[in-house]
Amino acid sequence: MNADLGLALEPSHEAPLYQQLFDQIVERIRSGGWPPGFKLPPTRQMAAQLGAHRNTVVRAYEELVAAGYVESLVGRGTFVAAREQPFALEPPVARELPWGSLLAPAADAEPLRRLEQYRRAPTPGHAVNLSMMQPSPDLLPHKAIRRCLDHVLRTRGPRALGYAPREGVPALREQIAAHLVKVGVPARAEDVIVTTGSQQAIDLIGRALVSPGDRFLTDGMTYTGALNLLTMAGGQVVGVPSDAEGPDMRALELLASRGPVKGLYLMPNNHNPTGRTIGAERRRELIAWSHRSGLPLVEDDYGADIDLDGEPAPPYLRALDGQVIYVSTFSKKLIPALRVGFVLAPRPLTEVFARLKHAMDLGTSALLQHALAEFLERGYLKAHYQRVLPEYRRRRDVLVAALDEHLPDEVTFEVPRRGLVLWLSLPTGLSAHEAHEAARRAGVIVSPSTLHAVDGLRRDGLRLSYCHASPDDLALGAQRLGKALSEVLRRPRRTLSFDAPQLNGV
Repeated sequence: MNADLGLALEPSHEAPLYQQLFDQIVERIRSGGWPPGFKLPPTRQMAAQLGAHRNTVVRAYEELVAAGYVESLVGRGTFVAAREQPFALEPPVARELPWGSLLAPAADAEPLRRLEQYRRAPTPGHAVNLSMMQPSPDLLPHKAIRRCLDHVLRTRGPRALGYAPREGVPALREQIAAHLVKVGVPARAEDVIVTTGSQQAIDLIGRALVSPGDRFLTDGMTYTGALNLLTMAGGQVVGVPSDAEGPDMRALELLASRGPVKGLYLMPNNHNPTGRTIGAERRRELIAWSHRSGLPLVEDDYGADIDLDGEPAPPYLRALDGQVIYVSTFSKKLIPALRVGFVLAPRPLTEVFARLKHAMDLGTSALLQHALAEFLERGYLKAHYQRVLPEYRRRRDVLVAALDEHLPDEVTFEVPRRGLVLWLSLPTGLSAHEAHEAARRAGVIVSPSTLHAVDGLRRDGLRLSYCHASPDDLALGAQRLGKALSEVLRRPRRTLSFDAPQLNGV
């Protein structure tokens, strides 16, 4: 250790020695401990004081120069660089433009405003969050993805930092197609379009198929992101009633006969928010309906491969019919920050999607695509599943056991076999909004059905996610939720669920 400078290097540390030295010096400069003009020790002296090889210090100094933290003057030494002073500008006198009249109607559509009404409500600081649909930090494979990023930068250098092909990096498209084939979905790399998450894939579908006023069908309760995007495209989203097996076929026939419809958006596996899975026979009926009506099916498989009990899944819709538009993402099953998803489209749509995507963003991050391709090629995804699926199963079981113990009898649920969510069905007379507010005051955050409802086809319920909270927090959240709902149900009640304050769901 350097007694004068207070720097130390740890050979056992995850970061290389030069990176440790770089980080420590940057911290000193940013904190003001080493002011502009401060002279750093010569590399040989620094290396001797730290007990490190001189090359380690030389590389750290080179990185500091490249980053602009220090400057090296020949014959004089290395000095902390002067900092640029920000300009002090007087803000111009503000004169509001008529933004209210300038906004397009889609920018202020009702579905987009639902979540904001809940976010404005104060949340206790000790609240357990059972609404988050992203893995907890301890389940993210940060070391493996860092190795892949390092490999890409080391082997591809600046070539990894340019724009990606509009359809996606070829190596990643090939890996995605190969994985789909393994799970029974026929796929070719040339039919895969890499997107910025599945959200962009749904956006592409809306832009390609929906004109203002067009009707687009979804489940009566559906993913809020899809509801938002189809609405933003100018579509009229129409909810389809469901039974235990999936969308009601008679309702679908009736809706398709009542005028033009552009498609049906579905989440056959791990439905969000209910967690249900469409049965194999209903899937075949949906394919037949698609061909009779001439309407495309959109299969959103956001939770692909999250199988908790080892039960064989029904065949993918895309495996049954190559005309299905298949959407998936690596956000839920791997790393949300990757923002990498994809759409497997019928051939007439592939070029259309590629053109639209290029106009939207000029390409998903090439660096992250190369890193993900390396991750998949190394077999890290299988190892990741072997680690996280047992943990998701454990967390689900903890939540189920705690709900069994603490929920009032009037509140029911089914144990999810796959996916990341559990759905609570509320009794008649208890609205999802009222249940959400009672839970919030008790210190547990849940997702109410008012966020997911289409066309007033609301089944009052609450969505609980078990991928983010720890097992202890899941048990505590279930206890708080059970107590809150029991207290609400003991109060004198009105008969109709919509008597409680509601968000406009139509």
